Amino acid sequence: MRCMVLDRAREPLQLRERPTPRPGAGQLLVRVHACGVCRTDLHIVDGELTGGRLPIIPGHEIVGTVLEAGADARHAVGERVGVPWLAGACGECDFCRSGRENLCDRALFTGYHVDGGYADHVIARDDCSFAIPAQYSDAEAAPLLCAGLIGHRSLRMIADAHRVGLYGFGAAAHVIAQVAVDEGREVYAFTRPEDAAARALALRLGARWASASTEAPPTPLDAAILFAPVGALIPAALTAVRKGGVVVCAGIHMSDVPSFPYSLLWGERVLRSVANLTRADGREFMTLAARLRIKTTVETFPLEQANEALARLRAGRITGAAVLVNAA
Repeated sequence: MRCMVLDRAREPLQLRERPTPRPGAGQLLVRVHACGVCRTDLHIVDGELTGGRLPIIPGHEIVGTVLEAGADARHAVGERVGVPWLAGACGECDFCRSGRENLCDRALFTGYHVDGGYADHVIARDDCSFAIPAQYSDAEAAPLLCAGLIGHRSLRMIADAHRVGLYGFGAAAHVIAQVAVDEGREVYAFTRPEDAAARALALRLGARWASASTEAPPTPLDAAILFAPVGALIPAALTAVRKGGVVVCAGIHMSDVPSFPYSLLWGERVLRSVANLTRADGREFMTLAARLRIKTTVETFPLEQANEALARLRAGRITGAAVLVNAA
């Protein structure tokens, strides 16, 4: 099989040929049609996330077709499935037994601990894979597998907040903004000062207001979700939310948070993080995606141009989401 391999952090991925793996019990061999390029992949490639396996094939927003199913698999050969960030959890710890497998200390993650979707084949655990709603093309569906899932989990953390600020209007925000608008919320989008394309996209998708992250919103917010991995935005978001408001940090990695006066947190404001996802998140969001018909804005790249896609994401030159595609 063809794959893009990260041998060492801060080095370009290398195109390699490897033998196609075979699935074991409870596993699937998936022919990869599309794989989203997530900011978490960038954190792994750039060495900001350590502790994973090297060499590794990155990628955890995988859409493909089951070619072979191991014993006890529920997905059938020929079925289209999505493979997300969560590759498995222990099932035994307090977190797993209380429905919080996303916090399992022995969890494995796709493209970090086990090889991911920057390839034309991947092995995935059957019980961690999801059916993909039929109305989405492969490339359209790829961002749902992480950007959508993390965005959805983050949105649930703000309960019934009506005025919602989204900081960083990229892959996750452009998906979850549509869910928020469908739920009757007002969306306020914050982007890099130079990113007029992202602001235009936010307004097309129903945002009430879109401006640079250096600007204050026109009205106090009930909640804010930070998708941009910029710690300096936390004081800005706390300033933007009214008393009792919630600020959610949705990234797996963020630059250091600067000190800020207690007055920004006072008034029962809440600052919290969102970590990973559960399989229940995946099932719930795919049901929602089937009903809502979320429009994903994607820029596609052939597999061998993964380094170019990562470079453009690093430079902030992707509108919506980047997706690697394999020829049929």
